[in-house]
Amino acid sequence: MKTRVFEASEPGAGELIRNGGLVAVPTETVYGLAGNGLDEAAVRKIYEVKGRPAVKPLSLMVPGKSAMKFYCDPVPQDAEYLAEKFWPGPLTIVLNSRSIVPEIVRAGGETVGLRCPDSAPTLSALKEAAVPFAAPSANPSGEPSPKSASEVLNYFDGTIDGIIDGGECVLGTESTLIAMNTLPYRILRQGALPYEMIADALAENMTVIGVTGPTGCGKTSVLDFASEVYKEDCFTVDCDRLYHSLLAENAELNAAILMTFPEASEEAPLSGVVHVDRKKLSGIVFEDADKLCRLNEVTHPFVVSAVKDLIRQQAMNGKKIFVIDASELIGSGADLLCSVTVSVLAPLEDRIQRIMNRDGLSRFDAEKRIKAQHEDAFYSENTMYSIGNDGTFEEYRKKVLDLLNNLIGGAENEG
Repeated sequence: MKTRVFEASEPGAGELIRNGGLVAVPTETVYGLAGNGLDEAAVRKIYEVKGRPAVKPLSLMVPGKSAMKFYCDPVPQDAEYLAEKFWPGPLTIVLNSRSIVPEIVRAGGETVGLRCPDSAPTLSALKEAAVPFAAPSANPSGEPSPKSASEVLNYFDGTIDGIIDGGECVLGTESTLIAMNTLPYRILRQGALPYEMIADALAENMTVIGVTGPTGCGKTSVLDFASEVYKEDCFTVDCDRLYHSLLAENAELNAAILMTFPEASEEAPLSGVVHVDRKKLSGIVFEDADKLCRLNEVTHPFVVSAVKDLIRQQAMNGKKIFVIDASELIGSGADLLCSVTVSVLAPLEDRIQRIMNRDGLSRFDAEKRIKAQHEDAFYSENTMYSIGNDGTFEEYRKKVLDLLNNLIGGAENEG
């Protein structure tokens, strides 16, 4: 057999593949060994030529997002969103397969990976062939993946029907493989597209609501109401609790705080490890607005980074709603992670009583804590929406749910 070399713009490779031939095709990552993905005999030849174990499934190259519905069912909205965002590009999306995909492609499994390569010659060949390409990397199993036509010829000259010479591959690393047939979505192979970019893209498809306001205003109830109504679609995070968790577990955060406030240190009696004493630290910063500001400058990057990680994690879990409770939402920069921001305000006396009851503080200490925070106008002027918690609990609950339903929609309000 003589291996034919096609120039990048030369037609004929797609027809050759459709009729059962094997043609190496360029992508932005590495060259792939393409055969008709709906032709069992062609796929069997791919396994034979590569020496690929039959238990390893193949993915399919497709010309774009619209092809997903022909080969997969169901196709989650998140999968369509990633295809729209990153195709053509180095992302292979694994979904439940339709029966049209031969069992040999799936290696007897129930799923198939789809990829749209960012290569004009290969996309032209896909259009010409009008069939998906089964196309693993164009190398014998165990050998380095080829980045040029000459490398492919060194492997397979005379054993495959053709090769499209698309020049040197830009990335040289396989596509990232993500399974989206079940929750949570899983990265099966980390390739050219970083996890962070994928998770951030999924997060763009979430409604991220930032809730802020002065202490004692009733912000945490917004999280409770959202969880109650939106249930498994919703994830909530209280940044005060998150901060306390970080303080208990994160040695880097402890060290950063003690660099600024060494007088807040405490030595663990058994281990001898020095860490932050929360009670000492509170006494220091709530006495002095400047010191509180300095503490925030130290802690905010840690908390915001942790929130960003949680948003990514929950996007990979398929969540559609993420609610953040943070009194320092604006000053910390966490508002930049949000698609919408809401402030909650309440009468001063109500706040004092809540803080006294909640934290076991005297009236003097509760008022001192309130004075260390911003005035109400700061919150209302720096958020998109504002809610007044100035009536009964049921009245407040209705205000919150009305706003959430307006922002999110589609949930049943039971009260």
